[in-house]
Amino acid sequence: MNRLNLLIAATALAGLAAGAALAQSAPKGDVVHGKKIYISYGCYQCHGYQGQGGANSGPKLAPNPLPFDAVDRQMRKPRDRMPVYTHKTVSDADVADIYAYLQSIPKAKTVAEIPLLK
Repeated sequence: MNRLNLLIAATALAGLAAGAALAQSAPKGDVVHGKKIYISYGCYQCHGYQGQGGANSGPKLAPNPLPFDAVDRQMRKPRDRMPVYTHKTVSDADVADIYAYLQSIPKAKTVAEIPLLK
């Protein structure tokens, strides 16, 4: 292998390792409690009950949410018109539970999977 190919391969492996590290950094959370506090904190008002987001509201959160660290950072120091959720208002455990709930939301069925639409 020449140096360019080695550099490309090393860069790709580093990217995969970084992605795996982010995926592993999400703490275990309680899905049922996460759904309860997602609703009680009013997250659904902008992001929808299923995290689907909307055209004139908050962005889509599920299925397949951003990595946990990005969600946690956005909750603690939002970049846009979102309330700040400090450690005093939302514990780290609650953030983990909300994240677990978002991860539990399944993908929507395709048109082919809905019998009524066939």
